[in-house]
Amino acid sequence: MRGTAEFDTQALADWMRAQGLAVSRTLHAERLTGGQSNPTFCLTSAGTRYVLRKKPAGQLLASAHAIDREYRILAALRRSPVPVPEVHGYCDDASIVGTPFYLMEFLDGRVMVDQALPGMAREERAATYAEMNRVIAALHGVDLERVGLADFGRAGNYFARQIARWTRQYQESRTSPIPAMDLLMDWLPRNVPPGDATAIVHGDYRLDNLVFDPSGPSVIGVLDWELSTLGHPLADFSYHCLSWHIPASLWRGIGGLDLHELGIPREPDYVKQYCDATGAEAQEHWDFYLAYNLFRIAAILQGIAKRAIDGNAASADAIATGRRAGPLAELGWRLAQRYETSHS
Repeated sequence: MRGTAEFDTQALADWMRAQGLAVSRTLHAERLTGGQSNPTFCLTSAGTRYVLRKKPAGQLLASAHAIDREYRILAALRRSPVPVPEVHGYCDDASIVGTPFYLMEFLDGRVMVDQALPGMAREERAATYAEMNRVIAALHGVDLERVGLADFGRAGNYFARQIARWTRQYQESRTSPIPAMDLLMDWLPRNVPPGDATAIVHGDYRLDNLVFDPSGPSVIGVLDWELSTLGHPLADFSYHCLSWHIPASLWRGIGGLDLHELGIPREPDYVKQYCDATGAEAQEHWDFYLAYNLFRIAAILQGIAKRAIDGNAASADAIATGRRAGPLAELGWRLAQRYETSHS
């Protein structure tokens, strides 16, 4: 494994010892599959496994790949009801592994990708979805002052700021025309709903960013906090609910499946569970939230496509992933039109 590492494992081992970790003379590093953004490695030494997350090499978009922010929020949330892995240190010295990185504990559990949860009984699926809902509600209820994250982002005006941000990043990574993105970039800023709320938002809360207990539905760790900030909790929750709208044939969705047969809750019931737990009011502007998030994820996927072209994407299937930007933007525009019709 050491021979396949993309960095000098000896220098990393020396750094780990300086953090007080027990590291033997041999440190194995294996790149983990999955994830499109920050390269991730499993390290093994002296019978203990760790996970290393690092910035990708090459020229990067401004504000992207925020390894330092990931480290900070993981450290802070250890003092909250939200399950996260323990972190062991952050390093901004690029001479160690080539780019800044942080080290965290390896969670020995289940990571599932297919949101239809094949192989599970109906009751297990229902319990798994209820647990996902419980954890995101717990995240949005974290006391920012108590965990030291009151300055983790700007409070207020979240949708307008995020629409501007993802518009810029999409324009910087544009490779071919996507008409629906142009329509959404014009429509979204003019239709931001009134009212505001501020909470910690994960930014990419979905099934395969959760680690479940090996033998039950409990979440033992929420991963991949790169996009986390302070923001509107319904932006975060509605992103999580895109699954009900995206067909499984397109990407990571459960749209069109027989949810009753599977034991997976219908979207209105899932939203009600969250609202009952948090006191949120989601229904009136739900289609706007969904349209916004489809725009946002299309911009993210376009960034992945651009990195693939530039040769510094973190995943081998980056080009195929990037191609989904267009269909998701088109779905977002259809929901925007539905929202406009219902509010005219």
